[in-house]
Amino acid sequence: MTRTIRSRFEHEIGATVEDCIILEKRNVIPPNTAERRRGVYEYLVEVPPTVVKSVSPQPKAMKSPSPRKTAPEPGSFTRSTPAERGVVVRRLPSR
Repeated sequence: MTRTIRSRFEHEIGATVEDCIILEKRNVIPPNTAERRRGVYEYLVEVPPTVVKSVSPQPKAMKSPSPRKTAPEPGSFTRSTPAERGVVVRRLPSR
């Protein structure tokens, strides 16, 4: 399987980019040394095949290694006071 990658870095055919092997190279925007600007290159790369693991159902007795809570339980925390935060609260006079 192949895909196209654009990059500002120049690589040669046969080199590796993002764990893919470069098959073709095309210059999209040529570099300009007077303006100190890099070029833009487009690479046709061969993507290595991915290994698909078979998913086996876990027994109900086993739990996931790190259960995450989405929100704290109600009433499990209290609001901090200005003294605990160490911040000066300034009141503006009424108009």
